[in-house]
Amino acid sequence: MEPIMAERALLLTNGLLATPNAKTAHGLIRDSERYTIVGVIDPPTAGRDAGEVLDGKNRQIPVFATLEDALAQVGPVQYGIVGVATTGGILPLEVLFLIETCLQNGLSVVNGLHDLLNDRPTLVQLAAENNAQLIDIRKPKPRADLHFWSGEVFRITAPIIAVLGMDCAMGKRTTARLLTQACQAAGLNAQMIYTGQTGWLQGGQYGFVFDSTLNDFISGEIEHALVTCWRETGAEVLFIEGQSALRNPSGPCGLEFIVSGNAKHVVLMHAPKRRYFDYEPHWGEIPPVESEIEIIQKFGADVIALALHTEDCTPEEARQFQRDYADRLGIPVLLPLEEGLEPVVPKIRQLVEKTVRYAD
Repeated sequence: MEPIMAERALLLTNGLLATPNAKTAHGLIRDSERYTIVGVIDPPTAGRDAGEVLDGKNRQIPVFATLEDALAQVGPVQYGIVGVATTGGILPLEVLFLIETCLQNGLSVVNGLHDLLNDRPTLVQLAAENNAQLIDIRKPKPRADLHFWSGEVFRITAPIIAVLGMDCAMGKRTTARLLTQACQAAGLNAQMIYTGQTGWLQGGQYGFVFDSTLNDFISGEIEHALVTCWRETGAEVLFIEGQSALRNPSGPCGLEFIVSGNAKHVVLMHAPKRRYFDYEPHWGEIPPVESEIEIIQKFGADVIALALHTEDCTPEEARQFQRDYADRLGIPVLLPLEEGLEPVVPKIRQLVEKTVRYAD
């Protein structure tokens, strides 16, 4: 595993920073080893700190109204990163204009949307004229680089824990990273498998972009990432970033990690105040947590903790939901952003120790 040399980058949200559509930017504002984020371009929130816009925590990342303002104040920058993740992966028009400005100023642009920059001849020409690159993270891998499932995953002796969600945009990636970091801080060799573009942007070394992978190879790519990571790092515990949700009709997902990835343990994400899948009433109501746990158990995995996404909750409401679910479910209930994930680390250590004894 080669070390990552962080390069300076600006996030491009152009009006969407304070919305759920900027979850890629949100992840990079919180944490990245691959890029040093030196600013955000977002006119409505210009003049503020990006961390304060996100969650009230100052992170010394200023927000600017224009790219020109940013370049005049932050010094040399190598990249502009598309910081939005829209439904269907479509590039918003306002961000497209900002990408053109980046290229005109010699910045390479990193894009995690399905809407590939290299498919736009005008951008390709503009990049060439300004000695810049167009980097499309979601460009599907060539067939020769894809893997079929082989059963090698069953050779892994470390516990595999999937972080799954009751719906999209629950904080699965953030929680998986925080779990990995909490275990590492406690002395465990924990590693994370990323499965989305933001995980790669944050510096993930092992993983793949799930939703740009041909369905025939999903199982094999999950297995390949897990086996490669385990062999190269000697991981004592492996975390898998989940995608979408088991029963979100726009993209049901999750059982692949349990069945093909042999994840026998799950941390389940839930937003207590969110009623409908993707906030869309006609998509259906999010089912009770108990029923989701039952499905997961029937596929052979154990839900070791529930983690709460506390959108629209006051601090008092969040803690009350935490107590209520703990009483109902009899498992640890976590508030990842408010309280961290250290409370579940002893449980994970027990899984590691049990696995070591079994392997011996």
